[in-house]
Amino acid sequence: MTERSNKLRSLINCSIFAAVTAILAQMEIPLPLIPISGQTLAVGIAATVLGSRHGAIAMLVYTAIGAIGLPVFAGFSGGPQVLIGPSGGYIFGFIAAAYFTGLILEKTKFTIPLALIANIVGMIVTLLFGTLQLKIVMELNWNAAIAAGVYPFIAVGLIKAFLASLIGITLRNRLLQAKLITASGKEVA
Repeated sequence: MTERSNKLRSLINCSIFAAVTAILAQMEIPLPLIPISGQTLAVGIAATVLGSRHGAIAMLVYTAIGAIGLPVFAGFSGGPQVLIGPSGGYIFGFIAAAYFTGLILEKTKFTIPLALIANIVGMIVTLLFGTLQLKIVMELNWNAAIAAGVYPFIAVGLIKAFLASLIGITLRNRLLQAKLITASGKEVA
C-alpha cells in the first residue's frame, strides 16, 4: 500500500470515529449540570482501535465539527457556547484522553486487561479536564465541583472503560486482519 493510500485510510478512520462519537453522544442520561452520554465510550473505543495519534485526531475532528455549530455534542447541541460552557472541559478532555489511552496501549500491548487500565486513565483525564472547567465556569468550590463533575460518573465510567476495552480490542483485531488499519504499538498475535 502506498504512503498516500495509508494517509487517506487514516483520515477516513479518524472521520468514522468522529462520526461514531457524534452518534453515541446522543445516547444520554440527563443530570443537573453534566449529562451522562455515550461520548466517553466512543472516545475509549477510538483510542483503543486507532492508538494515540489517530484517536486524538478523531476527537479533535469531533470537537471541531461541534465547535462550528454542527449538533454533534450531547443533546444534539453544537457551537462554541458548548465548549466554553460547564461541559466543555469534558469535550476538550476527550482529545487528551484519547491520546493517553492510545499511548499506554502503544507502549505496552493491545490486550483487553491493558486496554481497561488505559481506558480508566482516559476516564480520569476526561474527568480532570471536565471538573476543572466546571469549577471555573460555574464558580464552584472544589468539593462542589468534584461532587457534580466526578462522583456521578465513576461507576458508569468504569463500565464504559470495560466496554471500550472489550469492543475496542475485538474491533482492532478484526480491522487489522482485514488490513483496514495498520498496527501501531505492540500487537498480540
